[in-house]
Amino acid sequence: MAVKQISIFVENKEGKLVTITDSIANAGIDIRAMSVADTQDFGIFRLIVTEPERALEALESSGCFVSITKVVGVSIPDVPGSLAKVVHILARHNINIEYMYAFITVSKKNASVVLRVADNDQAEKILTENGIKLLKESDIVNM
Repeated sequence: MAVKQISIFVENKEGKLVTITDSIANAGIDIRAMSVADTQDFGIFRLIVTEPERALEALESSGCFVSITKVVGVSIPDVPGSLAKVVHILARHNINIEYMYAFITVSKKNASVVLRVADNDQAEKILTENGIKLLKESDIVNM
């Protein structure tokens, strides 16, 4: 049930994000969530999009270095303590979170969180057993 994330290696130079966002827009693909991690020379632009395979093709055609990574998506109530609950569950089962980012859906009742862990299947199993709603690709498309 993992969600496909687009990861793009980007030189930290003026105009590079224009190429990326134009490629996605011209392909008619919606961005649902994003995260940028950078250093002085380069960055990684991570995206959750409505059509990851088409986004991959469009970005590769534009000369971008891009890959698809499977991540875990969860939907949690948009109230204090919800993220702490997820983090505690994973910690109790020795599942390390490499990185995460969140976005609030239009309803504002739930927040969606993207988690990168070493073992998606194990994390999904444990989270489901503990009552955490997992996101499917179709959930993201319909947001």
